Amino acid sequence: MSDQVREFYKTLASNYHFIFADWHKSIARQSEVLDKLLRRYLSDDAYSVLDCACGIGTQALGLAMRGWEVHATDLSAEAVERAQAEAEALGLKMTFGVADFRTLRQTVPGTYDAVIACDNAIAHLQTPLDLTQSLDNMASKLAPGGVLLLSLRDYDKTVQEKPRSTMPVIHDDDGQRTIVFQVWDWHPDATGYRLNHFTVKQQGEAYQTINAVSDLRAWQRADISAALERIGLSDIIWHMPESSGFYQPIVTARKSA
Repeated sequence: MSDQVREFYKTLASNYHFIFADWHKSIARQSEVLDKLLRRYLSDDAYSVLDCACGIGTQALGLAMRGWEVHATDLSAEAVERAQAEAEALGLKMTFGVADFRTLRQTVPGTYDAVIACDNAIAHLQTPLDLTQSLDNMASKLAPGGVLLLSLRDYDKTVQEKPRSTMPVIHDDDGQRTIVFQVWDWHPDATGYRLNHFTVKQQGEAYQTINAVSDLRAWQRADISAALERIGLSDIIWHMPESSGFYQPIVTARKSA
């Protein structure tokens, strides 16, 4: 997984914000939902969070703006570098590191009131062993009573429909156009798909195409819940977009106090 995923996010690091119609509005909107949800499980004086799949900082930056003490890590050094630059530009006090969330126990010191991994990051994990190992490492970074929060695509629904592509997101900026879309090639057994992420950028009268490729596993909610139970977390709750206001399903789970 690691080499392919590193290359995928290295390719995307400078352009990942184009996935969103307005990245800065998405930062604010997502942090509002996550802050409210996490606070539901934590005491008033609990405010430290490890974003172990921070990417370019979509969730980490927003939580830092809301007063959380944030440590942000990612497998991709290029994504972390972009997130750190964004934090500095916004005047946010955050800490950063490069870490594989399968080895957080060894690579990230300390514990946190919350650990998050959003934007479908766990779909890069291809096997039940990788899934369990990753969730166990995330849980190892939780303080007693802490909460783990994950978000991923609604694969329970998606595997039934097997969409072949996403709708394009189009940005026009000073006469230069950027178009972002994905093409999904499903495995015959529908357990996952190969994602081709295309960023098409206008260069004068021509267009440049940047393609990032990764294999994703279409984890079902039952698979995730069972893995969370295996590693000893409890109070496992799924929060669907229609109730949470978040753009993906979210699962939360607690570590015993």
